[in-house]
Amino acid sequence: MIDTNVYLSRYPFRRLYGDEPSELLSTLRKNGIAQAWASSFDALLHRDLAAVNARLAEDCRRYSNGDLLPIGSVNPTAPDWREDLRRCIAEHRMQGLRLHPAYHGYGLDHPSLAELFGLAAERNIFLQIVCTMEDERTQHPLVKAAPVALDPLPGALRRAPNLRVQLLNCRGGSPELLTALALTQRAYSDFAMIEGVHGPARWNAALGSDRVVFGSYSPFFYCEAAVLKVKEAGMDSKTLDQNAKRLLGAKR
Repeated sequence: MIDTNVYLSRYPFRRLYGDEPSELLSTLRKNGIAQAWASSFDALLHRDLAAVNARLAEDCRRYSNGDLLPIGSVNPTAPDWREDLRRCIAEHRMQGLRLHPAYHGYGLDHPSLAELFGLAAERNIFLQIVCTMEDERTQHPLVKAAPVALDPLPGALRRAPNLRVQLLNCRGGSPELLTALALTQRAYSDFAMIEGVHGPARWNAALGSDRVVFGSYSPFFYCEAAVLKVKEAGMDSKTLDQNAKRLLGAKR
């Protein structure tokens, strides 16, 4: 399968089992992951995202044979975010970007985000929006990051034709919100934080079976758990892969 949600480097608040690149790749391969889309934990708190993205691209080249796809990060509230975007596309040949609004201090109604959405659509790259990184109950008391409010997203997608987005680590939403996202036909999601025996199946029904993709959130979560969710929910791995390829879009 294609795993759309993995991270390299170190989680800022604790060491994670298997967070060395070689160990992570070994675990993914044992669980049948043919390709993984990787961002860097450094993007959460490091200010120099250009350096973060450069290290990510180099690590993906060094440790894999093309089965780690680098997904860079930009902060649309930073002064030089347009240059970070340019480097991700022109220098590192990245096909997608991962946004961390909760850690970079903006909402999905921020004015700069509209420009970023437009540029991403124009350049045929997809955007991943990280809804949360960790349950609020276990976050470090000095670094609290509330889940991202998704209500502005359907309207933002309507104003950015052709933009493809993916929600990472989304834990649900109101029926009205999920219906509005499904109607755009350009909002995808993994189910890494959807819990319960029937949770992934309900998520599949809410967003549409053609908009749900596989994402393990390794190494924060165990890859085996995500694979088990697919089996328990009776989901088709081929459909999940087809959805991921559609999200990825045509190569430039």
